[in-house]
Amino acid sequence: KRMTGWIGIALGDVTGVGPEVTLKALARETPEDPTRYLILGDEPLLRDLNQRLRLNLRLESWRDAAAPPGVYVAHPLPDTLPAGLPPGSPVAAQAAMTWLTEGAKRCLRRELDALVTAPVSKEAIIRAGYPSFIGQTEYLSQLAGAERTAMMLLGRDERDRWLRVALVTTHVPIKLLPQHITQPKVELAIELAVQSCRELGLPRARVAVCGLNPHAGEGGQLGDEELTAIAPAVRAGQARSLDVCGPLSADVVFYHALRGEYDAVVAMYHDQGLAPLKTVAFATGINWTLGLPFIRTSPDHGTACDIAGKGVADADSMLAALRLAKQLARTRA
Repeated sequence: KRMTGWIGIALGDVTGVGPEVTLKALARETPEDPTRYLILGDEPLLRDLNQRLRLNLRLESWRDAAAPPGVYVAHPLPDTLPAGLPPGSPVAAQAAMTWLTEGAKRCLRRELDALVTAPVSKEAIIRAGYPSFIGQTEYLSQLAGAERTAMMLLGRDERDRWLRVALVTTHVPIKLLPQHITQPKVELAIELAVQSCRELGLPRARVAVCGLNPHAGEGGQLGDEELTAIAPAVRAGQARSLDVCGPLSADVVFYHALRGEYDAVVAMYHDQGLAPLKTVAFATGINWTLGLPFIRTSPDHGTACDIAGKGVADADSMLAALRLAKQLARTRA
């Protein structure tokens, strides 16, 4: 795949911190950076925010793909957004979905090397006419026709120690988890976790797999998902010569992973994997969708509407998402 030299950014819900962290991250990254960035969002809003934050970021209207390195804005809607939209606005939610869809389609057409997505409000999107919307990960997977995808969250602590966590399930109610933990799903998460380590250029790809139940089920005494789904998936991976072990008790596995004994962890559900990840890398966490036909990353935080527009949002996670997207684009090229 030949690189286009373009990294796309879907601006997300403008009533949240997405526009602010996007501009702040780009202001920190663009000096001496030969990348071309295309923000899919509202240009007047971005220009006003850029001025209010005093970032002095040079924003250009997108004209064509042959433009020199810089930050460009494209707004695939007939009208600009009204100022002062309240949190939860259906107008903002509709715009966020338009930008997200446009970014994905440009990636699928090979016009962008990667897509970085700013946070959206799931509740607002559902109310705005997308009743089946679960999350950006699931939406992009469906749009791309990709059935073998998984969410990975990764980040590093202040001592530069990384956690990388792939999830077997994402936004599933706890009471429904057992029926969603199947051997094929666990095998897929293992496979994608190993592949992610290779794509990151790590010297090895040692993967630890969590159990679902306390103490990894205590040999079936505290649940049988480890026996019926998780352990068979681990054995299947080992039979393919993958460096994978488990199921391991989730209350100790992240300690060992942070010490470097494992390169990635496969967690069974959202909070099992994300609680430890956010504890050690809250400000720098990145969401990476594994298995898509294009690169998609995002900051690992929500819209934070309570601080939107105050100029205090931390852009570290968005900056990390931008840098990972560029790293992966170079690797895939």
